[in-house]
Amino acid sequence: MMKREKPLLKLGGIQISCCEEKERNIEKAVHFTRIAIEKGAHLICFQELFTTHWFPREMNKRYFSLAENMDGPTISRMQKLAKEYEVALICPIFEVEEGSFYNSAIVIDAGGEILGSYRKIHVPQIPLWEERYYFSPGNQGFPVFRTQFASIGVQICWDNFFPEGSRILALKGAQVIFAPTAAAFASQRKWEAMISSNAMANGVYVFRINRVGSEEKQDFYGRSFCISPEGDYLDKPTGMKDSIALLEIDLKQIDQARKEWPFFKDRRPEIYKEIIQDTNTSIDKP
Repeated sequence: MMKREKPLLKLGGIQISCCEEKERNIEKAVHFTRIAIEKGAHLICFQELFTTHWFPREMNKRYFSLAENMDGPTISRMQKLAKEYEVALICPIFEVEEGSFYNSAIVIDAGGEILGSYRKIHVPQIPLWEERYYFSPGNQGFPVFRTQFASIGVQICWDNFFPEGSRILALKGAQVIFAPTAAAFASQRKWEAMISSNAMANGVYVFRINRVGSEEKQDFYGRSFCISPEGDYLDKPTGMKDSIALLEIDLKQIDQARKEWPFFKDRRPEIYKEIIQDTNTSIDKP
């Protein structure tokens, strides 16, 4: 059973540069996690695929060896941290289960219990993001994880540009949506606009944690940020180097925002049937 939620919580978002040595990436992540814990973080999230370099830049079958089971060495290591320090962790990894591969986020509660995983649903296939070569689309829908601190959801990178997912999570009770990403080039304004819209339209906190560092053919720019249920920045985005975004949130602000802006009350789901129809044929035509 989930403990009573704390109205005031400190979130930690860890953005680190990664190399091709998986163990070095994990050690760096652990180091930054301990710093975040020392500074009072309760809920800590890492960037997309935080244990590896950005291997989806190309299609190479040898990179399938980077995948792990949910009970593999990375998550086991993170479970020990969560148990030792009573913090909840959101760990985006390359997951394999029974021969299928996913771009996933494993959620570990304070105390070390694995609450489950979110598997990225919208999987792009564009130059330098050759993700469909590696990842199957998520097959678990949009789960809400009830941690000891708050009810949370996850939307991994490309998922955030499909507002249906954020709406479903909010309707199912998510208070904070974590958005681990791996964005490069000059895309920050799009992310700011989209995540602000998702937070404001649903009256939730959305915390985007982006990868940093120069890798082959790509420069990841970081600039992680968190948006309030009112659609406002809680603080300015982080920089472009290894760092931790630490932000305090007030869960009471969710109810306040929804009272002032009663979007859920005024929803008309009975007339939204068209959204589930396949309209790709007409949309994709020039």
